[in-house]
Amino acid sequence: MSEKVITALIAEDEPLLAQSLQRELHQLWPELQTHIATDGLQAVEQALSLLPQILLFDVRMPGQSGLDAAQEIAERWPPNRSLPLLVFITAFDEYAVKAFEQAAIDYIVKPVKPQRLQQTLERIKHQIHISAGIESAQSAIELIVNSSQDESQLSALRTLLRTPPDTPIAAPRLQRIQASVGNQIVIVPLSEVAYFEAADKYVRVLTGIEHAERELLIRTPIKDLLPQLDPNEFWQIHRSTLVRASLIDAVHRDEAARMSLSLHGRSEKLVVSRLYAGLFKAM
Repeated sequence: MSEKVITALIAEDEPLLAQSLQRELHQLWPELQTHIATDGLQAVEQALSLLPQILLFDVRMPGQSGLDAAQEIAERWPPNRSLPLLVFITAFDEYAVKAFEQAAIDYIVKPVKPQRLQQTLERIKHQIHISAGIESAQSAIELIVNSSQDESQLSALRTLLRTPPDTPIAAPRLQRIQASVGNQIVIVPLSEVAYFEAADKYVRVLTGIEHAERELLIRTPIKDLLPQLDPNEFWQIHRSTLVRASLIDAVHRDEAARMSLSLHGRSEKLVVSRLYAGLFKAM
């Protein structure tokens, strides 16, 4: 039985850097099959088409960052397949890089040095047991990249998404929301908000405590709201949804193992993506 080729997807918007990284990978791991995406949007589509075992993503890319692309891939990844191993390539300084260290996701600082890249590849090879002489590379991947490792990667990605390395640590906490209702601007205390949900160019603000079923609109993106909210008070359950944790009534799972939840004071069910499903394992 022939050994399945291991595939890596490089996401880098600088063509010369992408080609240089591809050459270095070929020299250090000739059997590795590599593909290049030139931005975050293309990286998502290629990843979901190729289903590579390894992702090497530049953090900063036009259109969609490497972090955002990794988040979308995790949420749209086939549920019956293990997640790819994720490595970030970053130009951040030594202080911002600590965020990647604490999140336990491997990273490489630009300019990429062959010695550092080789360390990363050796770590990957060890993780998929290539050096252990397992007959099939595919069986090795299935053994090591299991649900436990998936959750470890998802937990690390959640940490980075909550406070990206280039976000000020001491971001001021929101106390109230200025939102649109028709032609009016209204001030809503944060304590009245049940959840936030991204919708096209806006974010919907749904209340459910004193103003049941009320809906307002703001322009602040979800990713910019996150650092301004208490993580113990508001939980992200999807790349487009933040919910007040204290209002969660129940978590539901359907026949396909997809999760959703219901909130006190609201009638709808909200989808929980694969990236955030681990938050509800104890429920």
